[in-house]
Amino acid sequence: MPILHWLNDEEARKTSTHVPYRLLEADSTLSHGEPTSENMLIQGDNLEALKALLPYYAGQVKCIYIDPPYNTRSAFEHYDDNLENSLWLSTMYPRLEMLRDLLADDGSIWVSIDDNESHYLKLLMDEVFGRENFVSNVIWQKKSSPQANAIWLSDNHDHILVFAKNKGVWRPNLLPRTEQTNSRFSNPDNDPRGTWASSDFTISLTGGQRGAQYAKTGVSENIYELTTPSGRKLLPPKGRCWGARYEKYLELIKDNRLYFGENGSNVPRVKKFLNEVQDGVVATTLWLRDEVGDNQDSKREVKVFNDEEIFATPKPEALLKRVLTIGSNSQDIVLDSFLGSGTTAAVAHKMGRRYIGIEMGDHAVTHCVPRLKKVIEGEQGGISKEVNWQGGGGFHFYRLGETVFDEAGKINPKVKFPALAAHVWFTETKTPLIGKKKKSASPLLGVHNEIAYYLLYNGILGDTTKDGGNVLTMKILRDLPAHEGERIIYGEQCTLSPDTLKRKRITFKHIPYDIKAR
Repeated sequence: MPILHWLNDEEARKTSTHVPYRLLEADSTLSHGEPTSENMLIQGDNLEALKALLPYYAGQVKCIYIDPPYNTRSAFEHYDDNLENSLWLSTMYPRLEMLRDLLADDGSIWVSIDDNESHYLKLLMDEVFGRENFVSNVIWQKKSSPQANAIWLSDNHDHILVFAKNKGVWRPNLLPRTEQTNSRFSNPDNDPRGTWASSDFTISLTGGQRGAQYAKTGVSENIYELTTPSGRKLLPPKGRCWGARYEKYLELIKDNRLYFGENGSNVPRVKKFLNEVQDGVVATTLWLRDEVGDNQDSKREVKVFNDEEIFATPKPEALLKRVLTIGSNSQDIVLDSFLGSGTTAAVAHKMGRRYIGIEMGDHAVTHCVPRLKKVIEGEQGGISKEVNWQGGGGFHFYRLGETVFDEAGKINPKVKFPALAAHVWFTETKTPLIGKKKKSASPLLGVHNEIAYYLLYNGILGDTTKDGGNVLTMKILRDLPAHEGERIIYGEQCTLSPDTLKRKRITFKHIPYDIKAR
């Protein structure tokens, strides 16, 4: 497979391995809604944020949508979009690697891009995800009219490159049937089975298979004269044969499955009833603005949340609704690491998906937080009426904290007990420690699914001598808050024998080696 090369590409391919793991620190003042929510809004560099997520979510994200800077040399207000091609590629490569590692085996990634970098991005994603996992290039009509000041051709579309983590496993969902898709079904002969649409009852002799659902034999058996209801004698059109043998043709006539036109003298067509078709339609690769919105729709949607500082390049909620309909189901995890104005998170929230959104700039607070708060309160813009959104749910706001390990591989001394406790709890339970902290610090972090989690670290038991209180001994075990069921205890050392640990239903995890951030 051809591999794309650019200036400093070797360094870019090593970047992800050198990014340090950072703690995720919750900010309750910017979080909103139900405290048990697993939805996350993270402010910080998305490369470091993605690395911080790996211990929690590797292989668990069902659908990823990103809308990275397009490298148009036009410097967005909220993004540095004036990157040279090599720098842009070096920026994207390690992020795509981490997104791949977060993606579930039956998941998919959707990337919005324009003509400036779409072909380079395709080669980059071929390398990261495998060319065999390329699904399609979706064309989205982002504008409704020609751009009058265009020097060459008016740019009226964007691309959405779609890759599967494993194309052999991933299957897209069907789109719901609409009045428009059902409008081609009618009932001109008043068939009691209801409305139907017709398809060709002939097959090309040169290899085409249109209308061949009943053809299971040689060509000669499908060439015969038939008589229409009006008495007209017909042979197949030149270069074609009928779509079934004569015996099958008689069965179709008996079952009123062939339609010969209003006067009963036309070439027959096969009837397919609406109540027999699949409950949904296969998505195409051309998405028109009438179906999924355009740039003007998206700017109107964002203006509701911040009319003083309009985000330059939002995407309409209807566009994200189609992506998430095809690529995810209820309660699946959706991730957007270039969250922008928050559209992906807003749509995922309304559609009952769990979501993780990452934004590096101040607009994580000025745009995303107020938008998601209004969603929780039941705002009725975008797709709300279409999905019958009534409000509810919640999200937790996080910032990137200290690195977990220092250069020697030891726990960073700046990491204090509360931060590491939150990290351990989140790693084990996939839920934030918010609301579980007690007035006085305790080595018992909490109980989740009947398993108690403990952390012996940073002198939590009052012994601040070297290794004091951080070693699991029989005395320390007796002093720990009691729990009748299974226990997982993190500490720097353990003096208890394997038999004792097994008998007391204890799993000991060693600090730093068993901390999931390596």
